[in-house]
Amino acid sequence: MNRLRIAEIFGPTIQGEGALIGEPTVFVRTGGCDYRCSWCDSMHAVDTAFRHEWAAMSTDAVWTRVHALSGGRPLTVSLSGGNPAIQDFGPLIAQGQAEGYRFACETQGSIAKPWFGDLDTLVLSPKPPSSGETVDWNTFAACLDAAQTGPKVVMKIVIFDEADYGWARAAADRHPALPLYLQPGNAEVDPDLPVDPQTLSDRLLWLVEKVTADGWFSPRVLPQLHVLLWGNKRGV
Repeated sequence: MNRLRIAEIFGPTIQGEGALIGEPTVFVRTGGCDYRCSWCDSMHAVDTAFRHEWAAMSTDAVWTRVHALSGGRPLTVSLSGGNPAIQDFGPLIAQGQAEGYRFACETQGSIAKPWFGDLDTLVLSPKPPSSGETVDWNTFAACLDAAQTGPKVVMKIVIFDEADYGWARAAADRHPALPLYLQPGNAEVDPDLPVDPQTLSDRLLWLVEKVTADGWFSPRVLPQLHVLLWGNKRGV
Protein backbone atom coordinates (compact mmCIF):
# COMPACT_ATOMS: atom_id res chain seq x y z
CA MET A 1 0.00 0.00 0.00
CA ASN A 2 1.28 3.46 -0.95
CA ARG A 3 1.99 5.49 2.23
CA LEU A 4 2.41 9.24 2.07
CA ARG A 5 4.32 11.31 4.63
CA ILE A 6 2.01 14.20 5.41
CA ALA A 7 2.94 17.24 7.49
CA GLU A 8 -0.52 18.81 7.36
CA ILE A 9 -3.72 18.97 5.34
CA PHE A 10 -5.70 22.20 5.60
CA GLY A 11 -8.25 24.43 3.93
CA PRO A 12 -10.23 25.38 2.11
CA THR A 13 -8.38 28.67 1.94
CA ILE A 14 -7.01 30.72 -0.93
CA GLN A 15 -3.83 30.06 -2.84
CA GLY A 16 -1.51 32.83 -1.74
CA GLU A 17 0.95 33.05 -4.63
CA GLY A 18 1.81 32.28 -8.22
CA ALA A 19 -0.38 31.40 -11.17
CA LEU A 20 -3.36 30.33 -9.03
CA ILE A 21 -3.29 33.20 -6.53
CA GLY A 22 -6.68 33.75 -4.90
CA GLU A 23 -8.06 30.37 -5.98
CA PRO A 24 -9.97 28.34 -3.35
CA THR A 25 -7.67 25.48 -2.42
CA VAL A 26 -7.15 22.58 -0.04
CA PHE A 27 -3.46 22.07 0.72
CA VAL A 28 -1.76 18.73 1.17
CA ARG A 29 1.65 19.55 2.62
CA THR A 30 4.12 16.69 2.54
CA GLY A 31 6.94 15.94 4.96
CA GLY A 32 10.49 15.74 3.67
CA CYS A 33 12.64 17.73 1.27
CA ASP A 34 15.92 17.34 -0.57
CA TYR A 35 16.69 21.07 -0.15
CA ARG A 36 17.53 23.19 2.88
CA CYS A 37 16.88 26.73 1.69
CA SER A 38 18.26 29.41 3.99
CA TRP A 39 14.94 31.26 4.08
CA CYS A 40 12.56 28.28 4.09
CA ASP A 41 9.20 29.21 5.63
CA SER A 42 8.03 25.60 6.05
CA MET A 43 10.75 23.93 8.08
CA HIS A 44 8.10 21.90 9.90
CA ALA A 45 7.59 20.11 6.58
CA VAL A 46 11.28 19.93 5.65
CA ASP A 47 13.51 19.19 8.62
CA THR A 48 13.55 15.58 9.85
CA ALA A 49 13.59 17.00 13.38
CA PHE A 50 9.83 17.35 12.85
CA ARG A 51 9.43 13.79 11.59
CA HIS A 52 7.44 12.83 14.69
CA GLU A 53 4.77 15.33 13.62
CA TRP A 54 4.34 13.81 10.16
CA ALA A 55 1.63 11.23 9.58
CA ALA A 56 2.07 8.13 7.40
CA MET A 57 -1.23 8.11 5.53
CA SER A 58 -2.68 5.94 2.81
CA THR A 59 -3.94 7.56 -0.37
CA ASP A 60 -7.50 6.77 0.74
CA ALA A 61 -6.94 8.46 4.10
CA VAL A 62 -5.55 11.59 2.48
CA TRP A 63 -8.43 11.70 0.04
CA THR A 64 -11.01 11.21 2.80
CA ARG A 65 -9.56 14.24 4.61
CA VAL A 66 -9.50 16.41 1.47
CA HIS A 67 -13.05 15.39 0.62
CA ALA A 68 -14.26 16.20 4.14
CA LEU A 69 -12.57 19.61 4.22
CA SER A 70 -14.03 20.59 0.86
CA GLY A 71 -17.48 19.27 1.70
CA GLY A 72 -17.36 17.14 -1.42
CA ARG A 73 -17.35 20.25 -3.61
CA PRO A 74 -14.61 20.00 -6.27
CA LEU A 75 -11.88 22.61 -6.02
CA THR A 76 -8.12 22.77 -6.43
CA VAL A 77 -5.90 20.55 -4.32
CA SER A 78 -2.36 21.87 -3.97
CA LEU A 79 0.46 19.41 -3.33
CA SER A 80 3.23 21.27 -1.53
CA GLY A 81 5.93 20.64 1.01
CA GLY A 82 8.70 20.12 1.65
CA ASN A 83 9.09 18.64 -1.78
CA PRO A 84 6.02 16.64 -2.84
CA ALA A 85 7.96 15.19 -5.78
CA ILE A 86 9.72 12.82 -3.37
CA GLN A 87 6.49 10.82 -3.06
CA ASP A 88 3.97 9.09 -5.32
CA PHE A 89 0.84 11.18 -5.72
CA GLY A 90 -0.35 9.49 -8.90
CA PRO A 91 -3.12 7.47 -7.19
CA LEU A 92 -4.39 10.51 -5.24
CA ILE A 93 -4.53 12.64 -8.37
CA ALA A 94 -6.45 9.93 -10.24
CA GLN A 95 -8.92 9.49 -7.38
CA GLY A 96 -9.55 13.21 -7.01
CA GLN A 97 -9.83 14.00 -10.70
CA ALA A 98 -12.39 11.23 -11.08
CA GLU A 99 -14.57 13.31 -8.74
CA GLY A 100 -13.95 16.59 -10.54
CA TYR A 101 -11.14 18.01 -8.41
CA ARG A 102 -8.15 19.78 -9.94
CA PHE A 103 -4.56 19.21 -8.81
CA ALA A 104 -1.63 21.60 -8.65
CA CYS A 105 1.86 20.83 -7.45
CA GLU A 106 4.69 23.16 -6.50
CA THR A 107 8.22 21.79 -6.52
CA GLN A 108 11.72 23.15 -7.05
CA GLY A 109 12.31 20.93 -10.07
CA SER A 110 14.94 18.74 -8.43
CA ILE A 111 13.08 15.43 -8.86
CA ALA A 112 11.03 14.40 -11.91
CA LYS A 113 8.01 12.12 -11.50
CA PRO A 114 5.74 10.48 -14.10
CA TRP A 115 2.62 11.76 -12.32
CA PHE A 116 3.59 15.34 -13.23
CA GLY A 117 1.82 14.69 -16.53
CA ASP A 118 -1.45 13.99 -14.71
CA LEU A 119 -1.57 17.36 -12.94
CA ASP A 120 -3.69 20.31 -13.96
CA THR A 121 -0.99 22.81 -12.95
CA LEU A 122 2.72 22.25 -12.31
CA VAL A 123 4.59 25.11 -10.64
CA LEU A 124 8.35 24.76 -10.95
CA SER A 125 10.08 27.03 -8.47
CA PRO A 126 13.86 26.87 -8.92
CA LYS A 127 15.70 28.41 -5.99
CA PRO A 128 17.91 31.49 -6.53
CA PRO A 129 21.37 32.07 -5.01
CA SER A 130 20.03 33.48 -1.73
CA SER A 131 18.61 30.02 -0.94
CA GLY A 132 22.07 28.50 -0.68
CA GLU A 133 21.03 25.76 -3.11
CA THR A 134 22.23 25.09 -6.66
CA VAL A 135 19.78 24.22 -9.42
CA ASP A 136 20.47 21.19 -11.60
CA TRP A 137 19.02 22.44 -14.87
CA ASN A 138 19.19 19.00 -16.45
CA THR A 139 16.85 17.65 -13.77
CA PHE A 140 14.67 20.73 -14.17
CA ALA A 141 14.39 19.89 -17.88
CA ALA A 142 13.51 16.30 -16.94
CA CYS A 143 10.59 17.68 -14.93
CA LEU A 144 9.36 19.50 -18.03
CA ASP A 145 9.70 16.27 -20.02
CA ALA A 146 7.73 14.38 -17.36
CA ALA A 147 4.92 16.91 -17.58
CA GLN A 148 4.79 16.53 -21.36
CA THR A 149 1.66 18.31 -22.65
CA GLY A 150 -0.54 17.45 -19.65
CA PRO A 151 -0.60 20.28 -17.12
CA LYS A 152 -0.18 24.00 -17.42
CA VAL A 153 3.47 24.47 -16.44
CA VAL A 154 4.74 27.75 -15.01
CA MET A 155 7.92 28.95 -13.35
CA LYS A 156 7.90 30.89 -10.08
CA ILE A 157 10.98 32.53 -8.58
CA VAL A 158 11.40 34.24 -5.22
CA ILE A 159 13.54 37.38 -5.30
CA PHE A 160 15.46 38.67 -2.28
CA ASP A 161 18.20 40.83 -3.80
CA GLU A 162 20.01 41.99 -6.93
CA ALA A 163 21.81 38.66 -7.31
CA ASP A 164 18.51 36.77 -7.25
CA TYR A 165 17.05 39.21 -9.77
CA GLY A 166 19.90 38.71 -12.23
CA TRP A 167 19.69 34.97 -11.73
CA ALA A 168 15.95 35.05 -12.45
CA ARG A 169 16.54 36.86 -15.73
CA ALA A 170 19.02 34.18 -16.77
CA ALA A 171 16.55 31.45 -15.75
CA ALA A 172 13.86 33.12 -17.86
CA ASP A 173 16.23 33.25 -20.83
CA ARG A 174 16.88 29.53 -20.35
CA HIS A 175 13.16 28.71 -20.46
CA PRO A 176 11.46 31.55 -22.34
CA ALA A 177 8.33 29.51 -23.12
CA LEU A 178 7.41 29.13 -19.45
CA PRO A 179 5.05 31.75 -17.99
CA LEU A 180 7.04 33.41 -15.21
CA TYR A 181 5.89 34.67 -11.82
CA LEU A 182 8.15 36.69 -9.55
CA GLN A 183 7.53 37.47 -5.91
CA PRO A 184 9.57 39.28 -3.26
CA GLY A 185 11.01 37.03 -0.62
CA ASN A 186 9.90 37.05 2.99
CA ALA A 187 12.90 36.94 5.32
CA GLU A 188 10.78 36.87 8.49
CA VAL A 189 10.03 33.15 8.55
CA ASP A 190 9.61 32.53 12.28
CA PRO A 191 5.96 31.44 12.75
CA ASP A 192 5.95 32.94 16.25
CA LEU A 193 6.96 36.44 15.12
CA PRO A 194 4.74 38.99 13.38
CA VAL A 195 5.39 40.01 9.79
CA ASP A 196 5.79 43.71 9.01
CA PRO A 197 3.39 44.54 6.14
CA GLN A 198 5.34 47.70 5.28
CA THR A 199 8.53 45.72 4.80
CA LEU A 200 6.73 43.32 2.48
CA SER A 201 5.21 46.25 0.59
CA ASP A 202 8.60 47.93 0.21
CA ARG A 203 10.13 44.75 -1.21
CA LEU A 204 7.26 44.35 -3.64
CA LEU A 205 7.60 47.98 -4.77
CA TRP A 206 11.35 47.51 -5.28
CA LEU A 207 10.71 44.48 -7.50
CA VAL A 208 7.95 46.19 -9.49
CA GLU A 209 10.12 49.24 -10.10
CA LYS A 210 13.05 47.02 -11.04
CA VAL A 211 11.24 45.08 -13.78
CA THR A 212 9.54 48.17 -15.19
CA ALA A 213 12.77 50.20 -15.26
CA ASP A 214 14.46 47.34 -17.10
CA GLY A 215 11.59 46.95 -19.54
CA TRP A 216 11.28 43.30 -18.53
CA PHE A 217 7.61 42.81 -19.26
CA SER A 218 7.31 39.03 -19.52
CA PRO A 219 7.01 38.12 -15.79
CA ARG A 220 4.07 38.81 -13.55
CA VAL A 221 5.09 40.32 -10.23
CA LEU A 222 2.89 39.24 -7.33
CA PRO A 223 2.93 39.45 -3.53
CA GLN A 224 2.78 36.49 -1.18
CA LEU A 225 -0.86 37.16 -0.37
CA HIS A 226 -1.04 34.56 2.40
CA VAL A 227 1.88 36.21 4.22
CA LEU A 228 0.16 39.59 4.06
CA LEU A 229 -3.02 38.07 5.50
CA TRP A 230 -1.71 35.56 8.03
CA GLY A 231 2.02 36.10 8.41
CA ASN A 232 3.84 32.78 8.84
CA LYS A 233 1.05 31.02 10.69
CA ARG A 234 0.88 27.32 9.88
CA GLY A 235 -2.16 25.75 8.25
CA VAL A 236 -3.41 28.77 6.30
